[in-house]
Amino acid sequence: MIQIPLSLQIARRYIFSKKSTNAINIISYISMVGMGAGAMFLVIILSVFNGFEGLVNRMYSAFYPDIKITAIVGKSFDADTVLINKITALDNVLYTTRSLEENAYLKYEDRENIATIKGVENSFQKITGIDSFILFGKYEMNFRGNDGAILGAAVDEVINADMQEPIVKMQVMVPKNERKVYLNPEDAFHKGFVLPTGVFAIQQEFDEKFVLVPYSFVEELTESYDKATSIELKLKDYSKVNNTVKELKKILDKNLQIKNRLQQNASLFKVINTERLAVYVILSFVLFIVSFNIIGSLSMLVMDKDKDIAILRAMGASEQTIRNIFMLEGILSAMIGASIGLLLGFIICYIQKEFGLIKLQGSGSFVIQSYPVEIHALDFVLTFLIVLLISFIASIYPAYKASKRELSLKYG
Repeated sequence: MIQIPLSLQIARRYIFSKKSTNAINIISYISMVGMGAGAMFLVIILSVFNGFEGLVNRMYSAFYPDIKITAIVGKSFDADTVLINKITALDNVLYTTRSLEENAYLKYEDRENIATIKGVENSFQKITGIDSFILFGKYEMNFRGNDGAILGAAVDEVINADMQEPIVKMQVMVPKNERKVYLNPEDAFHKGFVLPTGVFAIQQEFDEKFVLVPYSFVEELTESYDKATSIELKLKDYSKVNNTVKELKKILDKNLQIKNRLQQNASLFKVINTERLAVYVILSFVLFIVSFNIIGSLSMLVMDKDKDIAILRAMGASEQTIRNIFMLEGILSAMIGASIGLLLGFIICYIQKEFGLIKLQGSGSFVIQSYPVEIHALDFVLTFLIVLLISFIASIYPAYKASKRELSLKYG
């Protein structure tokens, strides 16, 4: 049978015992509720941050693969089947696709627009999950023997292509690399035709810029055979991304750079992590302010328990024992409040995740209707540890005064 230390038993009794002054009870409950509310709000806000981060990850993964290989110098590089086979042969590589991008002039009936055509292979759909972001039409790169095109939503607002029954082709014009002067301006462009089959909506950065077409179409249109502006990879296990990068460096030329998903959009994830840290700091500071209630309630409890302290010292209790009693009383009250707060926070987050009760203002224009939530166990652990640390610091001074209290009564 486990023997509970005497100081812990006494501290536990002090938490719920009646005090001579009702104000002490009130202040004790206020400190407990304050710690609980702080812990609850901290995990709720962090869970919402997790939800938005997960949403951003899912949205950006449509154009930011697990690993992206690009040229350090120049726009494109050689990417023949020999190189692709070497990359695909790596243990952790699931899918690969070559991408070839080029700025283009688009013309659909009498409507015109400028966009970037991104030539991709069939595996692009498996790498990114782009088909889950289709707003109109279908993700079809080959429609009845014609090269298909998937337009960004903002591009399609100008083009206004018919997706119900694609018939009219869209003309694509890309500037030639030859340094010649042409009497007819149209002769300075490579021309091709694609059939708009779908519209994707991900994020404005992509929606107003890209049109997805088959890799072979851009390859022939630009006469850039076996070239690529990037090679994009889907991994079997993203947790092993660093090992895969090391393996890629062994088989790739030094003029190619390799970036994981975080490095491809480092600024965005840096902002998210900075905001998360700011939330931790601000709410931890709020908890620190709330902890002054612990100092006040413990200080008053010390005065209320003068006789108890004197009796304990008469029975042989050391200063350390007296100090531990009040330290544990302060920590336990904070832990009780934090535990209740964390439980309530978990329940609120779970309800929001399952039912989406709290809606985003103007949600009709967003890809989601309610605040996204993702519950991470680490956030609960860190919040509990923060409360533990703050309550420990707040209890030091009153506990120290309590350990000296009996001496002042005896000799003062």
